[in-house]
Amino acid sequence: MNRTQKKTLVLLLGILVGLGILLAVVSAVKRSSAQREAEEAAAQDAASVITETEAAYSSLTYDNGNATLSFHLDEAGKWVWSDDPEFPLDDSTIQSILTLLTNLKPQQTITEGDTLEAYGLDQPFATLTAAKPDGGTLTISLGNTTTDGNSYYMLMNEQESPVYIISNSLYTEMSKTIYDMCDLPELPQLTEENLQSVTVEGAASTLLRPIDKETSTDEETGEETVTVTWAASGEDVTGNADTASLLAELGALTFTKCVDYKPTDEAAALCGFDAPQATVTILYLNDTGTEGTLTLTFGSENLDQTGYYVRMEGDSTIYQMDTASVDTILSVAENGLTAADATGE
Repeated sequence: MNRTQKKTLVLLLGILVGLGILLAVVSAVKRSSAQREAEEAAAQDAASVITETEAAYSSLTYDNGNATLSFHLDEAGKWVWSDDPEFPLDDSTIQSILTLLTNLKPQQTITEGDTLEAYGLDQPFATLTAAKPDGGTLTISLGNTTTDGNSYYMLMNEQESPVYIISNSLYTEMSKTIYDMCDLPELPQLTEENLQSVTVEGAASTLLRPIDKETSTDEETGEETVTVTWAASGEDVTGNADTASLLAELGALTFTKCVDYKPTDEAAALCGFDAPQATVTILYLNDTGTEGTLTLTFGSENLDQTGYYVRMEGDSTIYQMDTASVDTILSVAENGLTAADATGE
C-alpha cells in the first residue's frame, strides 16, 4: 500500500468514525425527545384527572335515580352491602366505580355556560358520595345527558361551577341493581363418572342410576373412556335420547342471575314455589371421593319466558336458570323416562 492509499484509508476511517459519532448523537437526541414527549404526555394526562388519584375510600353511597345503594369496608377490609352485610356481594362493580372515581377525566370543562337548570343540575337525577377513613368525601352529581346520549353533565363536591361533561361509564356501573352484584353460587361439576343417582320429581317420578360402568383405553393416546349404563324403573334407558339430554343438562347447570335474596313467602309463591314444577335430587362423588347431595327446586317460568326460577336446598335465595338449559329436566319431571322412548314404541 503506497502513501496515497494510506492517506485515503485514514480519511475514510475518519469519516466512518465521524458518522458513527453523529449517528450516536442523533439517536440520543431522538431518545431524549421521545422521553420528554412521553413525560409531557403523562403529565398532561395526570393533569386532566380532576379527582384524587391516590384516594382510598372506605364507604360508597349512590342514588342512581331508581334505588339508593350503600357499601362499606368491614373489619376484614371486605366490601359489603350496608343494608345486609351477609349478602354475597361480588365487589367487581364497586372496584370499577372506585377506579373511575380516582381517574375521573372530564371530556369538557364548562366555566362560563348556561344555567344549572339547563344542564339538569339544579335537581340532579343521580348522586354519589365516596368517603375516606379520615372523613374526607368526594361527591358527584349527574344531570342531563348530552345531545348524543353518551355523556352526562356533572358537578363535583357540591360546587356550582365548573360544570363537567363525563362519559357514561360511571353511571353505567351505578345503574346496576344489587342483584346484579350477587356472587352466584357455583354448582358442582356433574359427569357420568361421578353421578351416583338422579331423582326427578314432578307429575311423574323418576330415579335414574348407573347400573354398570366400563372403562376402555385408547391404544394410541392412552386416554380412558368410561361408558355408563343407565337404568330407570328397572329398565335400561341408556339409549333414550332424553337420558343423554338430561345428563348433558345436569353437567351444565348454572345459575344465571339472582332474582330475590331472602324472599318472603308471598314472593316465593309468586315465583311458583307453592306448587313446584320439579324437584331434582342429585347424589354425586366430589373430588375427594366423598358423597355430596344437590337438591334443586324449580318454580315457574319468568314473565318473558327466558328462564325458570330455581332454589337450592339450604339457600332461601331465588335464582334463575335459562329455559333452554333445563328443558329436558322439566320434561322428565312431567313425563318420566322409559326405555320405550328410546325405541319409539
